[in-house]
Amino acid sequence: MRLRLLAPAFAIAAASLLTACGTLGPKAGATAALAPTDAITPNPTVGKVSFTALDHGVRVKGEVRGLAPGTEHGFHIHEKGDCGGNGNGSGAHFNPAGGTHGKFAAPGSHAGELPSLVADAAGVARFSVDVHTISLTEGALNNVVGRALVVHRDRDDFTTQPAGNSGPRIACGIIARS
Repeated sequence: MRLRLLAPAFAIAAASLLTACGTLGPKAGATAALAPTDAITPNPTVGKVSFTALDHGVRVKGEVRGLAPGTEHGFHIHEKGDCGGNGNGSGAHFNPAGGTHGKFAAPGSHAGELPSLVADAAGVARFSVDVHTISLTEGALNNVVGRALVVHRDRDDFTTQPAGNSGPRIACGIIARS
């Protein structure tokens, strides 16, 4: 008799455990395919960037090709999901907390700051960085899904307000759920 009473309880516990495990699957993700703007011609700048949700932030990882060898480029998340008008449709840097422009991860800098891209001798920039000021959570103030990811022609000076004097937008892509 005791075994019969335990069987339903065991089945319920097992089902609960399996349901919980299902929620522990892969972290939420997004991608952005960077395409050249017409800001400079010819412009071979292209890239693929992945965004993976972490417990506290997002891992941004990818590769950008077609940059001039050995150059440095401003790299930012912008407020709008529009790459029109040579990337100018993307608006200003993503700044939900009203911070100032500065170096990536510096206290008070805005959420759209990413480390500068540095091209190797072949004109390729590879990167992987954990960003703790953004999220992929729908409804969150710092959610970047649907926003533009932009590569600028010049290096970011990390000082000039509001955008670091990093020049025209040479590549742009929209961050979309994957």
